[in-house]
Amino acid sequence: MMNSPSSNPCVDDLVHEPAEVTRSTRSAWLAVGSIAVGTFAMVSTEFMPIGLLTDIARGLHVSDGTAGLMITMPGVLAAFAGPALIVASGRLDRRTVLIALTTLLIASNLLAAFAPNFATMLVARLMLGLCVGGFWTFAPAAATQLVPDASKARAMSLVLAGVSAATVLGVPAGSFLGTLFGWRASFAVTGALAALVLVVQLWLLPAIPPVRAIGARDLLTPLTRRMAQVGLLAVLFFIAGHFAAYTYLKPLLQQVFGLAPNSVSTLLLMYGAVGFIGTFIGGSLMARSVRGTTLLAALMLATALLLSTVIGSGFAAGAVVVFIWGVAFGLIPVALTGWMMEAVPDAPEAGQALLVSGFQVAIASGALIGGITVDNYGISSAMVLSGVLVLIAALIVATLGRARGGAALATSSAR
Repeated sequence: MMNSPSSNPCVDDLVHEPAEVTRSTRSAWLAVGSIAVGTFAMVSTEFMPIGLLTDIARGLHVSDGTAGLMITMPGVLAAFAGPALIVASGRLDRRTVLIALTTLLIASNLLAAFAPNFATMLVARLMLGLCVGGFWTFAPAAATQLVPDASKARAMSLVLAGVSAATVLGVPAGSFLGTLFGWRASFAVTGALAALVLVVQLWLLPAIPPVRAIGARDLLTPLTRRMAQVGLLAVLFFIAGHFAAYTYLKPLLQQVFGLAPNSVSTLLLMYGAVGFIGTFIGGSLMARSVRGTTLLAALMLATALLLSTVIGSGFAAGAVVVFIWGVAFGLIPVALTGWMMEAVPDAPEAGQALLVSGFQVAIASGALIGGITVDNYGISSAMVLSGVLVLIAALIVATLGRARGGAALATSSAR
């Protein structure tokens, strides 16, 4: 008697294996998605004071320039936290690390929501600094471990898309909630979102053992590569220039362009939306040239910053500046992450840790420089200074950068 198809082992393999592969693939991408949502919550919290700066300053009785420390202080701590945490974690399961960081994110938001004074707010923001440094160091590598080699670049892009998604929804929503219910409500809601992220990660994240433990000596590897050196130098000017201006985007729209709160919220939403689009544009452009994509982002950002000082006032003028600025913002994380991947393909975690440090030093420096300039010379002067810093970054990329193009990036991703 012939066996039925259902009893044939060969047929069983053909029938059931694709379903198992599909389930495994679906679970992997859901896990990557949970890391992306964690990125969204973290970036929303990090940039929350941008849209609420003037409200928090009034509520806690400090100047706008002093309130900029809410961006500076987390950046300073995150610059050291990334490399320190990656060395200290050793072979600890990255699932445990990510869940611990999400728990700390919840605590930071709740402390900020109930802060009775500015000193308490800074403590909350320092807690956030640990989250930022740790999350950016571990999240991209953890996401790429969850998928096959051919999908690693796509997984990393999904995690980075959380940055733009946060500006599309998180920062404008925080500004909107602050306008309606007060800035404390914004932090409370973000804390609730982080709690939801924690539940999702507990449910979806599998064990993520590190490929190998990273030692302190490994962190020096990127510093020996010329392309990495040029990238880190460009990051310092690029990101410092961006955040010297971006920290005061809301006051710029209010005071220079003369916009009402509802119009400001609309343009902040537009900023995030075009930034989200810019992220995917950056992914396509990066396949052709990492160097070209980075240079384009720098030139667009410098144009927006300098244009803001001469274009005049009103909603239309503000929309033009915000559109160019938003697209440039979308290109930035993709371009600079791709640059470091190409520069150090054999030590991606070490390269990412130093990139995080460079970013955070530049964010802290930029916010501090911007605050001093705003308090002493006004917002328009800060825009000019920021534009000059970004042009220096563009000059560094154009004259010193020698990226090898998208093919090299694809090769390093496959490795």
